[in-house]
Amino acid sequence: MSSHSATSLIQTFTYPSNDPQYLIKWARLGPLDAQPLIFIHGTPWSSRLWAPYALALSNKYCVYLFDNPGYGQSRLLTPAATAEFASNGPLTKQAEITAALFSHWGFNRTSAEDARSVHAPHVIAHDNAGLVALRMALQHGCSYKSLALIDVVAVGPWGLPFFKLVAENENVFNSIPPQMFDGIVRSYIRDAAHKPLRKEDEDMLAEPWVSGDRRPGQEGLVQVLKQASTRKSDDVEGLYHEIGESGLPVKIIWGKEDKWVPCERAEILKELIGGKSQVVLVEEAGHLIQLDQPERLMAEIVTFWVEVDRAS
Repeated sequence: MSSHSATSLIQTFTYPSNDPQYLIKWARLGPLDAQPLIFIHGTPWSSRLWAPYALALSNKYCVYLFDNPGYGQSRLLTPAATAEFASNGPLTKQAEITAALFSHWGFNRTSAEDARSVHAPHVIAHDNAGLVALRMALQHGCSYKSLALIDVVAVGPWGLPFFKLVAENENVFNSIPPQMFDGIVRSYIRDAAHKPLRKEDEDMLAEPWVSGDRRPGQEGLVQVLKQASTRKSDDVEGLYHEIGESGLPVKIIWGKEDKWVPCERAEILKELIGGKSQVVLVEEAGHLIQLDQPERLMAEIVTFWVEVDRAS
């Protein structure tokens, strides 16, 4: 079995169940009775960015992968869902859907005290998944055994100038010929890495957005970037201290060369969360730390879990 087939998203979750607007594709790897862990990707990526990590860890952990709504293989099923997605800069809807997915998997919402004793999952969140994971804990009662925040979007000020450019010229970007759009997408993706990307990695990251008639495609990426232009978290940043006060172990890992979200945000986020949260800056890594420094990132994550287990 190839690594790609082993991490293929062959299972489906629809939300809401009585009137589906969103379809989420997901996969589970590893022993069902093992400690669960969940990877959440950000913008404009998919679960495939986390797939090598999931595969490597699946001999010891029960690993969950999924594509966020509107990304990869997950779909926005109605025009209303598409409109709601494009305008949901604060990611409140994505947090709601992902919390429902966690419940579907059997991770029932518990008190902070219970989270250490039940099979609560380790959660690893990258980019805007950081804001989603924090909202889920604070606004939807989701409990985690630990939370690793990797180069996350969780503290303002927000957005790359490119996002605003796309939002203000939506029709223009939707009308760009596919070959030209392919070049724009690849340039945008390369900018997230500190080291030159391997062609197979660049192809993997670009494929959902430049694959011809397949969705989400060109219009899907325009919607994603339009949403990113309205990103905000001011309504929840003042609550981050509740995460630290709950005793949840939090590790903030950041590429020191991140051009998209400067590493100074890591210390700001640590101060907002408080508690026993910790920060690690990784040399020679940009926003795509998963590809720039995979061995170092894996070591930081696994070491964190060992520390959590020893303390529990």
